[in-house]
Amino acid sequence: MSRSSRFSILQVLEKGSFHTGSVVQMYQLASGLAGRGHRAAVVTRPESEVAERARRDGLDVVALPLRHELDLPSARRLARVYEERNVEIVHAHKGIAHSVALAATFFSKVRPGLVVNRGVSFPLDFFNRGKYHVRLAAVVTVCEDIRRIVVDSGRIPEEKVHVVYAGVDPAVFDPARADGPRVRREWGVPPEAKLLVQVSAREYKGWRDLLAGAARVIPAHPELRVALVACPDRSVEQAVEREAVRLRIGDRVLAIGYRNDMPDVLAAADVVADLSWGGLGITGTIREAMAIGKPVIASTAGGNPELVEDGVSGLLVAPRDPPAFAAALEKVLGDASLAARLGRGGRARIEAGFTVEKRLDRIEELYARLISERARRGASAEARSGDTSRGERRR
Repeated sequence: MSRSSRFSILQVLEKGSFHTGSVVQMYQLASGLAGRGHRAAVVTRPESEVAERARRDGLDVVALPLRHELDLPSARRLARVYEERNVEIVHAHKGIAHSVALAATFFSKVRPGLVVNRGVSFPLDFFNRGKYHVRLAAVVTVCEDIRRIVVDSGRIPEEKVHVVYAGVDPAVFDPARADGPRVRREWGVPPEAKLLVQVSAREYKGWRDLLAGAARVIPAHPELRVALVACPDRSVEQAVEREAVRLRIGDRVLAIGYRNDMPDVLAAADVVADLSWGGLGITGTIREAMAIGKPVIASTAGGNPELVEDGVSGLLVAPRDPPAFAAALEKVLGDASLAARLGRGGRARIEAGFTVEKRLDRIEELYARLISERARRGASAEARSGDTSRGERRR
């Protein structure tokens, strides 16, 4: 796409916390597009963390309640924004955003191309399938695995569903800049210990399988410590601690809350894992750990095999298989040269195809194609209307 082409774009998302991967990716997209000269704005809830940060960063913010999927007042206000900004693309990143952005097209004289992001592998069901067949320009999925699920479960034409991999900023997740030792000191992890990190303690992220696998390895590696990061509240931390005690590794496991210093957290690790067994596209923290140059172990669920090349840029294991994870962990802990090679391979893999800039390139190309197709359809409809009028005059 020519950099002389500049678009009017809205990025819409009701979620407002940067602890959510969809928020991070949406914000990267909005700020990156604005940095490339597009008229990009973030549509989000007024008092959210996203709105506050966007204002600090000088991004345009459209504050809407986005209360629920039938929030017609928000839809009417968004319709006015379509007209005021002559919006060409509205990109919705979650269910409420999709419903409100779609409803707004019925109240506006301007009908932007509606692009919907899909980052989870749950099939489309009877209740949400219908809106994917109304005024949809494109679906963007974060991996091929989700693309197949969307096409099959939503009965959506394949040409409307596009894979655009989420990206990492290698300058932010830079092993030369991250301060892992600071985090290890904070957590009381000695320099000689090996540290295994997984981010997220949701059940479907497989944290129980991770602890079970670690318990198998600790007898041979008594120096191993395990940190489960991003426990959402104390009750989850206590569940992690109870499970660790049950497995007799209670003194080796740390239950950690949300962090805003993820480059440092991942740099503190010797191994980063994600044993998700459902719901995911591609695990964001695995992508970030690879950028930091850490060896990773990921389950084969979702799109993880599209990111991690087994034995080259990380190791893959079957989901819900603690013995398989234990074998992979033993392999990495017991072979320093393998660990270093996987770390280098991971960083190279990110730089080759999973950076923020590459994602921006692909999104810009998609937007340009959709806008061009809409212009051609408009010109064709106008020509047909003119032919009809001339024919009527001749009669």
